[in-house]
Amino acid sequence: MGKDASDIPATFADGPDTGRLQWEAPKLLFRGATRRVFEGPALSGIQAEAGDLVLADGSRFTLGEPFAGRWAEAIANPPGRLDKLGVKPGMRVAVLDVADPDFLGELAQRTQPMNEFSELDILFWGADSVADMVRIPELIPMLAPRGALWIVSRKGKAATIKDIEVMAGAKAHGLVDNKVCSFSDTHTALRFTRRKA
Repeated sequence: MGKDASDIPATFADGPDTGRLQWEAPKLLFRGATRRVFEGPALSGIQAEAGDLVLADGSRFTLGEPFAGRWAEAIANPPGRLDKLGVKPGMRVAVLDVADPDFLGELAQRTQPMNEFSELDILFWGADSVADMVRIPELIPMLAPRGALWIVSRKGKAATIKDIEVMAGAKAHGLVDNKVCSFSDTHTALRFTRRKA
C-alpha cells in the first residue's frame, strides 16, 4: 500500500537535497542529506503541481508526471483498515473470537458479517495462544476455494503468540501466508490462503 522512490530531487526552505522518498501511512519520509518526516497537518493540502509533489510548507519533491498526482492522491486519501484487509462490499465475511467493537462497526458499514460459516471470502479469527492453532483444520472448510483466513493476535509486549508460531501452525495445515497488516494499535493480522495445487 505504500510508495517508494529513490534519487528524488527535493526543495526545502533551507535548500535543495536529493534522496529517497517513502509513503507509509501516516508518514511521508525523506532520506537525503537530512532525514525528514512529514505527517498530520504537514500533509494537509498536499497537491501535485507540474510533476512535483508539493506540501503546505512549500516543500517540493520532483516525481514527474503522472507520479506526483498518484502520490498526492494516495497521501490525501490513505486506505482504511478494511481496504488494507481486502474487504469489499458484497463479500461473504465472518468474524470469530475478535473482540474489537470499532472493527465490527466498520465491517458492518461495508458488508454484513455472515452468521453462516461456509463459502466465506474472508474469515477473521482471533488467536491468543499456540494451543489455539489446533482449531485451524475446522476453520479451513468454512472458506470458499479462494477464501482467506486472517489470524488476528496481540502484538508487541502484550503478544501471547508470536507471528512465527502463527505461521507454523497455519502452514502445518496446508495454508500459506501472503500478507501481514497492522489490525489495530494492539493487534496484528496475518493472511493465509490454501496452497495452490
